[in-house]
Amino acid sequence: MATTEKHILTRLYVVAGCLFLFAGAVVVKLISIQMVDGHKYKELAEQRTEKLFTIAPNRGNLYSDDGSLLATSVSRYTIRFDAVTVKDKDFEAQVAPLAGALSRLLGKPASHFDQLLRKARANKNRYALVARNLDYSDYMQLKQFPLFNLGPYKGGLIVEQKTVREHPLGKIAERSVGYERFDENGYATRVGLEGAFGQYLRGVEGKRLKQKIAKGQWKPIGFDNLIEPKDGYDVVSTIDINIQDIAHHALLRQLEKYKADHGCVIVMETKTGEVKAISNLGRTEDGKYYERLNYALGESHEPGSSFKLMSLVAALEDKVVDTSTVVDTEKGRWRIYDRIVRDSKEGGYGEISIAKAFEVSSNTAFAKMIHNGYKEQPARFVNQLMRMGLHKELGMPIKGEGKPVIRFPGDKGWSGISLAWMSYGYEVSLTPLQTLAFYNAIANDGELVKPRLIKEVREWDQPIRQFNKEVVNPAICSRETAAQVKQLLANVVKKKHGTGHRLYSPNFSMAGKTGTAQKNYVSKDRDKLAYISTFAGYFPAEDPKYSCIVVIHEPDKSVGYYGADVSGPVFKSVAQKIYANNPLIDEVETLEPQCPELEEAFEQFYVVAQKKYDQVPNVKGMSGMDAISILENLGLEVEVRGNGKVKRQSISQGTDLKKVKKIVLELS
Repeated sequence: MATTEKHILTRLYVVAGCLFLFAGAVVVKLISIQMVDGHKYKELAEQRTEKLFTIAPNRGNLYSDDGSLLATSVSRYTIRFDAVTVKDKDFEAQVAPLAGALSRLLGKPASHFDQLLRKARANKNRYALVARNLDYSDYMQLKQFPLFNLGPYKGGLIVEQKTVREHPLGKIAERSVGYERFDENGYATRVGLEGAFGQYLRGVEGKRLKQKIAKGQWKPIGFDNLIEPKDGYDVVSTIDINIQDIAHHALLRQLEKYKADHGCVIVMETKTGEVKAISNLGRTEDGKYYERLNYALGESHEPGSSFKLMSLVAALEDKVVDTSTVVDTEKGRWRIYDRIVRDSKEGGYGEISIAKAFEVSSNTAFAKMIHNGYKEQPARFVNQLMRMGLHKELGMPIKGEGKPVIRFPGDKGWSGISLAWMSYGYEVSLTPLQTLAFYNAIANDGELVKPRLIKEVREWDQPIRQFNKEVVNPAICSRETAAQVKQLLANVVKKKHGTGHRLYSPNFSMAGKTGTAQKNYVSKDRDKLAYISTFAGYFPAEDPKYSCIVVIHEPDKSVGYYGADVSGPVFKSVAQKIYANNPLIDEVETLEPQCPELEEAFEQFYVVAQKKYDQVPNVKGMSGMDAISILENLGLEVEVRGNGKVKRQSISQGTDLKKVKKIVLELS
């Protein structure tokens, strides 16, 4: 008995000792945590209950030159339903009216929504999808529907908001307008105007501290943001939406007619270099066309006969020939080493002047002119081309400008036939925009201006940075040379023997050069041989106001492929609609131009802008830019749809401003 008690006491002492040691270890650990690691664990706890959230700024609007929207940010809403949080009596009483309201708004049968909501209820689904991509006005309606009007906890309404970028012009100029996107690693993809001027448009993110509360939700701490978001600036581009529309549809019609692979049109204001339209269309597998790539800026290719202008300017500047120099076209075939240069006209043109050789686009005449004139000093020809800047990129802000190719003697690919081939646009490479910049310089009597896509950056309608004309080279050639070739460019269209004579119209004048370049000519398979059709020039011929280039790749050879037939009509259509149908072109500028509609619009804006408001004003009938200016100055967030004047406003006149955060304007 005594032995048993002794064993029990021994065990009790051991257990008590262990407990004492454990308690001591706990005390030591608590002291260690408090004194040594306390700060670390406190930070960890705060991180789990407090968190910095990013506040996305509003991206600035992108406008055309007349204030019409090219790109704007709008809110889109996804609606989901928490079927668990709703009480039984509320659900049964409101589900049928809710299904009916959703049916009227979203265009599906009421039975569809009734089944969706009841199924979510039966499955205890707390995240059932109801609708995606609702705009602000539809979202505001939906919030007032039966059951949903009880809010997130009683009505089960879950709202997810996101901001998306919309292009009011739709598919027109989609690639040129472009986008700026960031992936999960922060890497940016920048395309078109949106990408080029993202530094102004994107704004600066803000920061807000929030605390985690019940049900995994985060509640803002305090009333102020730690860092206030700064909205992006507005950017006004040089694009004219009317000219853009003309260029887009003229190109589309011709691509469809000739079943071509792709093409582009650029229209530029001659004196300033402002790009008024830039359209790029590529063919899909089903034969439709859309803005697939920015061919105008990024596709460098052999220009063909449109390069004869550059060759002639170089030869005239170097005094190798003058326009009256006579050259024998060798019956349309001229052998150089083991190659043969051919004219498009069977039998050639006989002995003709350099002026006529340009007008009829004789390959043999130009090949002989450049080869014979520079064969002893081939670098002299290339140096002249380089002095004119043809080897340099234009340095456009849009990413992806194609690199020009002008080979120098001794470079890889240079051979004895290079001078002849370069003379009419082979073994050289330019983008359509680089070619147009040269033609535009000739229209400017030799002054090369940089093509420009932006006019100014604005904050609250106040210009903060303006972009003016930028002269790249004040004289790529002498004024005498420019005058000579300008006359020849006019003759290409005006004279009956000119390659562009079918484009002539007595009602308005044009000047330009056709180009038909072979593509895939290295291949021995003749079925793979394709063509690039070009027409580049300016209008009016006597006093150029606009320059334009049209390039169409791989037209159906069975329909046609010459530049005058394929690209020329697009040029003429653009010129005719801009010039002949626009009376402003022929008006003499006055010191005090009168425009009753503009004055009336300004007076309307001035009267409304001068008032002080406690209520939402009536902006119907005002221009979009004026309405936005007034409403944003009242502290409202403005969402715009369409272009032109305000047709409808989502918040009626007289509504208390304190109750309104956002207003939607429909323009037409």
